[in-house]
Amino acid sequence: MIKLHDKVFTPYLREEQILAAVEKMAVEIAKDYQHETPIFVGVLNGAFMFVSDFLKAYQHPCQVSFVRLSSYHGLTSTGIVEALLDVPEDINGRSVIILEDVIDTGRTLKKLVHLFSKTNVKEFKIASLFYKPDVYSGEYSIDYVGMEIPDNFIVGYGLDYNELGRNLREVYQLKQNNMINLVLFGKPGAGKGTQAGFLKENYNLKHISTGDVFRYNIKNGTELGKLAKSYIDRGDLVPDEVTINMLKDEVEKNPDAAGFIFDGFPRTTAQAEALDNFLESKDMQINATIALEADDDILVARLLERGKESGRTDDQDEDKIRNRFDEYNQKTAPLRAYYEKQGKFHSINGIGEISQITERLSVVVNSLS
Repeated sequence: MIKLHDKVFTPYLREEQILAAVEKMAVEIAKDYQHETPIFVGVLNGAFMFVSDFLKAYQHPCQVSFVRLSSYHGLTSTGIVEALLDVPEDINGRSVIILEDVIDTGRTLKKLVHLFSKTNVKEFKIASLFYKPDVYSGEYSIDYVGMEIPDNFIVGYGLDYNELGRNLREVYQLKQNNMINLVLFGKPGAGKGTQAGFLKENYNLKHISTGDVFRYNIKNGTELGKLAKSYIDRGDLVPDEVTINMLKDEVEKNPDAAGFIFDGFPRTTAQAEALDNFLESKDMQINATIALEADDDILVARLLERGKESGRTDDQDEDKIRNRFDEYNQKTAPLRAYYEKQGKFHSINGIGEISQITERLSVVVNSLS
């Protein structure tokens, strides 16, 4: 996530997606104008990055100029469009293609049409990299569209929030105040800790690892820690109620978190039900459970290598490693069914470069916001 002024924005469109849309537009326009020299008119300030990349992709003679219009203040349109830089000269009898960064309400477009209606151009076309059909008035036809997007406030790739964010190479959308709570599953060695770190940093989520919470409470001698230790010392399982109360404390310690990652809990259907009940009492819910899936042989090799470096004995014996996998499968199978019934279970391929796995996770999380 990024923060601009007082607002938080989450990843929405990657650079390669944007450039693919620009390339598509350049190809479409070239089919119509490659045998003449059109004038491309970029709309400032937002379209400067779009125009730059478009001209790189357009492999035919052309001219370029700019007009400057303004209708936005902060997150909303003022409804008043000002012409701050007028139309280029010597366009009579020429084909003109407007290059807009985004078309939403159509107010800016109306002003553009008015500006060029006073000229004697051969042809006047409108191209928009981003197009929001849900809010566009439809008064004028849009001849070329890079991609249709929902009516979310976006920044990056020339678009700004109070003049910040234009220089970002990717596009971000305004983060709504909806809390995102995740349960993260993964066999030993699947990279769960690495990806939890990414989720924590990029989505402002608090990572709650049950093991860490237990160790903290026992080490610091809290009432819950003493209670948990009394069960452990007797060789008994710590009751779910004690664990839930520890998680409750962690949630209440972090009122500013945009959500939570629960790692290591739940381990049974009963625990999942207890977690749901607790979150419901806080007017919260689990939004998704994400399992990092990986082939056992690959994970065994990964853990044996890790064991050489860390010295951990449980990562140096293949039989013990595979026993841990069997235990994981036995415990998570009913949990998978529990969350699949709620439509909240997502399986992610956990093999590949860290950045690739991160991207797969991002697709799931971004779909929740």
